[in-house]
Amino acid sequence: MSLKPATAGAAAVHAPAVPPPPRVLSRTLVLTALFATVAVMVCASLAIGTKSVPLADVLAAITGSDAGDAVVVRELRMPRTFLGLLVGLALGAAGAVAQDITRNPLGDPGLIGISAGGSFAVAASIGMLGLTSSYQYIWFAFLGGALAGLVAYAVGGTGYGGATPAKLALAGAAVTVLLDAGTNTLVLLDVRTLDQYRFWAVGSLAGRDAQLGMELLPFVVVGLALAIGLSGRLNALALGDDVASSLGTPVKSTRALGALAVVLLTGAAVAAAGPVTFIGLVVPHVVRAFTGPDARWLVPCSALGGASLMLAADVVGRMVARPGELEAGVVTALLGAPFLALLVKRGKLKEHTR
Repeated sequence: MSLKPATAGAAAVHAPAVPPPPRVLSRTLVLTALFATVAVMVCASLAIGTKSVPLADVLAAITGSDAGDAVVVRELRMPRTFLGLLVGLALGAAGAVAQDITRNPLGDPGLIGISAGGSFAVAASIGMLGLTSSYQYIWFAFLGGALAGLVAYAVGGTGYGGATPAKLALAGAAVTVLLDAGTNTLVLLDVRTLDQYRFWAVGSLAGRDAQLGMELLPFVVVGLALAIGLSGRLNALALGDDVASSLGTPVKSTRALGALAVVLLTGAAVAAAGPVTFIGLVVPHVVRAFTGPDARWLVPCSALGGASLMLAADVVGRMVARPGELEAGVVTALLGAPFLALLVKRGKLKEHTR
């Protein structure tokens, strides 16, 4: 009898370590690969432009030296890269959350009217207030997007059942159509408004400085923290409102906080770079193919994927139109539209349920 515990103890000592579950291991590898991709894209964004800069000068700029073209990198490309990083992180995470709270595979940050609200506010500030600088109307874009998102959520939350996915989508579509009509009216009535607005509306990182990124950073950080913090609840929400309630998940507050995260993230992104399309729609679908639908992995991985795509689009735009450049928003649209058509063709667009 006394030998059995000793034998069991010896077996325990010599037992091989249990490997992590394959799914967790693969998700960890995906997260690591995305971090590496972001790092590569950051280096490419700092090195590639109208004039290519050697990596040695890029490293010199990062370390504070003024060797070679380090000043150009530090003064011009670093702020642009930082802003592109923020915009991509915000749109990628916002797209993942928007698709989960609406259970709509076509959901993106513009689904609840945020992009349309920012566009209308910019056009109104140019046409009615006479603003001429992006630093003057940038906060109008943020406030307009935030208010539009809140109005869409308030409208979608009225009536029986509260803010259901279908009602949120319909309310967002109604708000978007109304604001787009207002924006088109403003830009068609005033040529000066049209000239200024059309440059902002294509989605560009050009001409921005570090101050803008620092002003928007708190909104992106809070939005990302909120989105990641809600990821466990989003998993329950994707099972359906009744099942989520039976599991103890507060459905209404979860959907409201998710909408708030989308508003903060998308409002900041739209204010910084204009209504950049398809990142919030495409990236979560690509990431979901590797991580599965678990929002605890999907949200942070989508944020990193969005940053990679935004920086890559900006770099490609600089390369294809030298000595000029093609705006990042145009590049993401050219990449995203065929991908969306492919998803539709293969029948991959299904309602998100687990």
